[in-house]
Amino acid sequence: MKANKLTKETILSLAIPKPTFPSFAVGDCISVSQRIKEGDKERFQVFEGDVIAMHNSGGTGTFTVRKIGANGIAVERIFPFATPLIDTITLLRQGDVRRAKLYYLRDRVGRAARIKERVITKEEKLIKAQQKAQ
Repeated sequence: MKANKLTKETILSLAIPKPTFPSFAVGDCISVSQRIKEGDKERFQVFEGDVIAMHNSGGTGTFTVRKIGANGIAVERIFPFATPLIDTITLLRQGDVRRAKLYYLRDRVGRAARIKERVITKEEKLIKAQQKAQ
């Protein structure tokens, strides 16, 4: 079933500008600030969680974020890359994972569902700073 509003062809024909989000990968903990319109009012809602999947398919790429909500109930949300509704994405932590899709986290509860944090050394920080300067 195709989406009614935005398909790959309509996104390419509308020439939606490429978003300037920070680079993140599967396993990273991010905070997504989404614009929500309720009646005539507009507000921002923050969704913070781990990226468990990314689908990079040109203009219709998406990423899935999973967080643990109230009473330990997990909530997953799929965000498209090319949407004007996402205001900002903030990278909170980088995860150290060996898989492209982290669907196995759905079966885990508590401490077993945590993702190991990637430790960045001073040398890696220097290399990144030099690459950004160039």
